[in-house]
Amino acid sequence: MSEGVRLNKFLSHNTKYSRREADKLIEEGRVQVNGKQVKEFSYRVKPDDKVVLNGRVVKPKSIHEMTVVVYHKPKGELVTKSDPRGRKTIYDSLPGRFSHFVPVGRLDYASEGLLLLTDSPGAADILMRSNLERVYNLKIRGSITAAMERAMREGLKIRGRKGGHEKSSIDEMEFAPFFAYQIIKNGPNYSKIRVAIGEGKNRELRRFFAYFDREVLDLHRVSFGGISLNNLPKGKTRFLTQREYDDLHVFIKAHEKEKD
Repeated sequence: MSEGVRLNKFLSHNTKYSRREADKLIEEGRVQVNGKQVKEFSYRVKPDDKVVLNGRVVKPKSIHEMTVVVYHKPKGELVTKSDPRGRKTIYDSLPGRFSHFVPVGRLDYASEGLLLLTDSPGAADILMRSNLERVYNLKIRGSITAAMERAMREGLKIRGRKGGHEKSSIDEMEFAPFFAYQIIKNGPNYSKIRVAIGEGKNRELRRFFAYFDREVLDLHRVSFGGISLNNLPKGKTRFLTQREYDDLHVFIKAHEKEKD
């Protein structure tokens, strides 16, 4: 954080206010940095800066003070704050108190399932970049072949953008061996499979199966890092259980120890 973070981003990450609400607070002159009123949204907060909002010091949250929620994302929602095309986003459905939470990775517009959100950007970044297990239920058009199974076991490197987003600039992708897979149904018209992977690359599974000329018809993430949807209805949220929090704290502490 040597260059600092933008003031509005600092406020939205460390208070209950959204980025838009933080902009308004700054504009109204209710924010001071090191004793001086600051009205520039783009001001970059340094580690030793003292930020005061409405007369109270705003302290950066530790990743160990994080709150995490599980959201059962339905199809037809974007994992973004806003969309220039006016499409629905997860924040249109989430309760307002989670408007400043950041998602841990993404699920594309046509995908559904478990999405973690947290008020700790640091924790979100650690979890996003981790190799924690992600489990998905997939329905694909056509059969599952021996070549596909071999690639799931051994890994795969591909070129081209097949299966990727139309605006994606990624034309090469390497897939690590899947942690596990279970074929539930293998038929000529469609197949169902459960896979466990340790990566969260852009449209990774769609691109993997597209390499074998298989379209993913349904993609449903059912767990992330041992945190599961269970019976959470679509469009609803839940807080983590104490055990889930404990496991996350252990993982993050281990990650920090590795960095030292």
